[in-house]
Amino acid sequence: MNRKEFIKSMALLPVLTSCMNVKDLDKMTAQMNSTSKMPVLFLGHGSPMNAIEENEFVAGFRKIGQELTKPNAILCISAHWETRGTYVTAMQNPPTIHDFGGFPQALFDVQYPAPGSPELAEETKKLITNTEVGLDDNWGLDHGAWSVIRHLYPNADIPVIQMSIDYTQPARYHFELAKQISSLRQKGVLIIGSGNMVHNLRMVAWRKLNEEFAFDWATEANEKMKSYILSNDFQPLIDFKSQGRAFDLAIPTPEHYLPLLYTLALKDENEKISLFNDKPVGGSLTMTSVKIEPN
Repeated sequence: MNRKEFIKSMALLPVLTSCMNVKDLDKMTAQMNSTSKMPVLFLGHGSPMNAIEENEFVAGFRKIGQELTKPNAILCISAHWETRGTYVTAMQNPPTIHDFGGFPQALFDVQYPAPGSPELAEETKKLITNTEVGLDDNWGLDHGAWSVIRHLYPNADIPVIQMSIDYTQPARYHFELAKQISSLRQKGVLIIGSGNMVHNLRMVAWRKLNEEFAFDWATEANEKMKSYILSNDFQPLIDFKSQGRAFDLAIPTPEHYLPLLYTLALKDENEKISLFNDKPVGGSLTMTSVKIEPN
């Protein structure tokens, strides 16, 4: 290469570097490209032991995973991450959090090393305008997320982020906030709410935890919830505190219930809604799960 050619090459270097950066950026944001519309799920996660046991609920999660188009990424709203304010996990490699006690070592040994997605975290932050969304580098994936997602996608090869539940806000706030992230469904993002529709640990019949059993009030609440869900009548579900004694017992605290509202808020008018894993356990818990999908 002569001197003239060398100088010409050096002059082109910034342009070439810029092109390389654009390519790198395109690669980083490819997961955010438009796709066919993804379904939305609410998963009744139940006991952490569902992460490692083989039962009908685990089989139900696995079946749903096989039916879905593989997503570009997952955004999970878990009952087990409550914060003052709203946050999304923004680290590249979220740790597996074992946020429970008193279970076998085999459960604590489970790791779900799915990557995170700082790009999806940033996109989610930009979409939500009714509150400031913080980018979190400390949380990770709690058992409300990984204990069920590992059955949908056991290879842990899909990026996962979590969005926290602001415990200071009423149900309507969460329902309206969820609507703001609906466009992610068309970018290959599977949005999952993880909790339990009926969840009263203080009243669990522990001897019947592995049986299909419900107290009368749990059956009443669950049946009413399902009726409202299937008839697209979500207002009574938002006003759950005004629905009487059965609802009061079913939802003594809202953290396991609110992920359901995030899921329902994302349903468009003409979409199909269906239930699976629709059984009670331990008297005061239901595993009822919801799938929303385009027709």
